[in-house]
Amino acid sequence: MVEQHKKALEKQLWNIANALRGNMSADEFRDYILGFIFYKYLSERMDIYADELLKEDGIKFDAIDENTDEGKEYLEAIQEEAIDHLGYFLKPSELFHVLAQKGENGEFILEALSEVLNHIEQSTMGTASEDDFNGLFDDLDLTSNKLGKTEKAKNELISKILVHLDDIDFLHHETEIDVLGDAYEYLIGQFASGAGKKAGEFYTPPMVSKLLAKLVTMGKDKLRSVYDPTCGSGSLLLRVAKEVKEVGNYYGQESNPSTYNLARMNMILHGVHYRQFDIQQDDTLEQPHHIEKRFEAVVANPPFSAKWSASPGYLTDERFQDYGKLAPASKADFAFVQHMVHQLDDDGTMAVVLPHGVLFRGAAEGHIRKHLIKDKNYLDAVIGLPANIFYGTSIPTCILVLKKNRKHSDNILFIDASQNYGKATNQNYLRDKDLEAILEAVEKRELLEPEKANKFSYVAPIKLDEERESIEEHGYNLNIPRYVDNFVEEPEVDINDVSKNLQSVDSLLSESVLDIRKFCNELGIKAPSES
Repeated sequence: MVEQHKKALEKQLWNIANALRGNMSADEFRDYILGFIFYKYLSERMDIYADELLKEDGIKFDAIDENTDEGKEYLEAIQEEAIDHLGYFLKPSELFHVLAQKGENGEFILEALSEVLNHIEQSTMGTASEDDFNGLFDDLDLTSNKLGKTEKAKNELISKILVHLDDIDFLHHETEIDVLGDAYEYLIGQFASGAGKKAGEFYTPPMVSKLLAKLVTMGKDKLRSVYDPTCGSGSLLLRVAKEVKEVGNYYGQESNPSTYNLARMNMILHGVHYRQFDIQQDDTLEQPHHIEKRFEAVVANPPFSAKWSASPGYLTDERFQDYGKLAPASKADFAFVQHMVHQLDDDGTMAVVLPHGVLFRGAAEGHIRKHLIKDKNYLDAVIGLPANIFYGTSIPTCILVLKKNRKHSDNILFIDASQNYGKATNQNYLRDKDLEAILEAVEKRELLEPEKANKFSYVAPIKLDEERESIEEHGYNLNIPRYVDNFVEEPEVDINDVSKNLQSVDSLLSESVLDIRKFCNELGIKAPSES
């Protein structure tokens, strides 16, 4: 029943988005539809919570007269409770369904709507939730010409959106919050699939998220903390939470202001209390916000081969100083790895998606890779993923799994899952069976003899070994084909069989030509030449 409700809600929300965005691109309309869904969610939560507080008094929140002394007293008391429990406050006149009704009646609501969104933010000023709501609706530009050329046209479009959303009951039952949260994630994913290259900035494909989450939670049912230094829309943090019974706190950082707002909305909309998450906006490498903290689970899908300053001053930064070299300015991949390793707790697990080049590129990157393996001995597994599974890029990628206290400290697991995928219209994707195969190989970590090693995984010793391909032997080059032989032998071709088949085809063609000539003669038309 819950699954049916979720699917119906997803379809309903996406139909609204498609029907109402007009000439706007999906990427442009994203901030409006997701922002209004979030406003409706806050409104319904406020209404339900206030009704619960007023139960004993036998009145409803939306029936309070805001202009009377009694009404003002009620609202003052409710606001105090709501700020502490929910982190924000809305007056009855500011509820979503009130503005939607006005819009449906043809009233001009843009100015009132803008004020309500500002009031939500202002209600948190000076409170513990201020940072989580500050600038949250900045991307909802109600004056944008994208909404219409005239104020009337803009008002009509916004009114339509609110009216359509008002028909959907988001939180009839508090237990259904996961349904709404999943529907919100679905919308983010749909917008990502239509956003091309930009999508990689804010969204990790669901099955990749699931794989990363399972890798960092393996063997655990609780986490003290989870951290994503390039958190995008926050979907990866929330995916980790689905793999355990409890997560103490969520931490993340995101450089893009719009995506940063989306991440905070996503956390709140999934029922994560404002005291439980700390999402910051800044460049993680240049301006890290959680540098003194250590996390039990660290996950990330950083922008592939992004540029960074690589300023020489970072050689004294505690994140990078042990390595002696910095990641090149043109490729920050290892800078993200070093940052994440620094934030990882001693008993934690880290999983990060990176371009394949990190496995074999030389110079400074080769130096850092060797230090991670030989001196720190943090690298636990290398997983090769299929090409074309990320939005906006078709390059092959890999996952590095790192731990500071490794159970298998004398070897590294290699998995080649590059040939295990399903095909969609525009890109490839991991299927459930592909995910299960990877996780099974991680759990078993079978030390097969070289001659028996399969074409999917291989446990490579770090130090030189007379019988097995070792990491040291290959100069700390981690290119997966060096360790996992995924070459599939083609069946031998019998030349005689090929010749017989060609003769058979030639015979059939000759017969067809004769039939065509005969047919043409019967119709009295010129037959095509045999050539």
